[in-house]
Formats: sequence, structure tokens, C-alpha cells
Amino acid sequence: MTSDHAIKIPLYEIAHGRTGDKGDRLNISIIPYDDSAYDAIAEQATEARMLEMFRHRGATHAQRYDLPKLKAFNFVLENVLQGGVNNSLNLDGHGKTLSFHALTMTVRVSPEVLGAAKQARGD
Repeated sequence: MTSDHAIKIPLYEIAHGRTGDKGDRLNISIIPYDDSAYDAIAEQATEARMLEMFRHRGATHAQRYDLPKLKAFNFVLENVLQGGVNNSLNLDGHGKTLSFHALTMTVRVSPEVLGAAKQARGD
């Protein structure tokens, strides 16, 4: 989104997320509140940006799977759970809280996209 009217917001303003784990691998689903946010997320929530957000946890690879019929995305991050639930002393070995960290990524959207998300959330 390169419009002069675009506003910079955290991803959680226009999407929600869920996580799951398998060993030291983390799945993060990003689901827009409104379909109008899908293209902005597709353009800006890249594998490289997601990997950078989790480098401090040792992430070594990020793969994004686009789910256009569901208007959602699934990111798979490798080596991010510090050994996984059975090997880590981390309080969140399953990575359930990490979707919110992903949702702090900033994106630029039009005021209309933000308004549609707020309406879909009931704000």
C-alpha cells in the first residue's frame, strides 16, 4: 500500500492469530477480521519480516502459506521454540503467546481497510 493516505498500524488492528507447535516448529495463522485487509497483509507480512521478528528466539527459517479461499495465512517458523515443549525451560514451550508478538508487526493500510476491520470486530 503506497497511498499517501495509508496509515501505519500494528497488524492486530486488522487481524487476529492462532499458534500451534510441533517440536521446535511454530505455526502462526494470521486471519484478517475483514477480507479487505487480505491484500495488504499479503504484500507486507512477508516471510523475511516474520523471520526477523523471531530471530531473537533463534528462528532460522520462515515459510508462508497463502490461503486465499479462506482469506488467511499460515507461517511456519523453524527452531523458534527453543527446543520445543519437552526440551525447553521456556514458560511457553507451545508458543501459544507468540501469535500476539507476530501481530505487533506494523503494516500500512488505507483508512477504509482499518474501518472495515473495526466494524468486523464490533468496535
